[in-house]
Amino acid sequence: MIIRRAYKKDLDALVELSASISSGMTSMPADRQSWQKKLDLVDASYQDTCLEHNEHIYFLILEDPETGKIVGSCGVHTGIGSNKPFYNYRLSKLVNSSETLDITVVSNCLNLANDFTGATELVSLYLKPEYRRDKLGQALSRSRFMLMHNFSERFGDTVFAELRGWLDEQDRSPFWESVGRKFFKIPFDKADFISGVNGHQFISDLMPKLPIYLELLPDEAREVIGKPHDHTRPAMSLLEKEGFSWQNSVDIFDAGPVVQCQKDQIKSIQQIKEALLESTFQQFPEEGAIAQYCMVSNGSLENFRVVPTQVHTSSKGVQISTQAAELLQVKAGSPLYILEIV
Repeated sequence: MIIRRAYKKDLDALVELSASISSGMTSMPADRQSWQKKLDLVDASYQDTCLEHNEHIYFLILEDPETGKIVGSCGVHTGIGSNKPFYNYRLSKLVNSSETLDITVVSNCLNLANDFTGATELVSLYLKPEYRRDKLGQALSRSRFMLMHNFSERFGDTVFAELRGWLDEQDRSPFWESVGRKFFKIPFDKADFISGVNGHQFISDLMPKLPIYLELLPDEAREVIGKPHDHTRPAMSLLEKEGFSWQNSVDIFDAGPVVQCQKDQIKSIQQIKEALLESTFQQFPEEGAIAQYCMVSNGSLENFRVVPTQVHTSSKGVQISTQAAELLQVKAGSPLYILEIV
């Protein structure tokens, strides 16, 4: 298996991959025109040397080399809010007191905010069910941190991820039904799709700017604020192991948790090691070599590649299989970046 950057030639495969995903992943709408625009931006992002005040997308795909099929994806969106507003809700408390009645009232509020302007967002993590094995999901998710390690100047200091909020058995969002629908007059899945294709501007146009008091919402809406979708819990667990945490920010549509971490505190970024490729092997190397199952990157930007493979370390250096070296497009003497899969 190989994780590599996406190219324009992958358009048809990415549209097909998006069509296989249930609604809820706004960064991957099954819309051909949206993908064409996104892949244009991906190309420009990898080539751009002017990194300030611009949004960039670094999109990665998991490819099965035996079939040539794209079976997974992940991405990194930088410069959030630089070109168009990015909104989230922040939970806060408001305290009011009356000396006359000797009563203090603590209210819980949701405030519309642009807290993540300029930050880096993790997006589009998806793996086809039949490939959810051999820790491929972990490798796909963490491959973004290898890219961020090698090209740190391209990514903001704050890294965050919007996680899909809780939906009921009918894919109904209790939070949307109690809040969003009141102002937008459209179903949740349509609002989600519009956001993915056209951005968040319509939120600015229609959503009230005043705080929303949780005490005025029904119980079923309050209970899901900050609660991830059942299918999203594994992804949240992976991010928590990296040092991400929920700090009272939620998605404006379904109130899913927004988790965040400072880039230099992400554990994978701290654990990546550099080594030179000493040689390759067709079969297992000599006795005494220490083998570890790792993610190995070629360290290239425009041709970024990661392969999950066995890495053998001996007194002479680092060895990987000939097949892995071919997938990474490296040779003896090439620098490699290595992150152990646990």
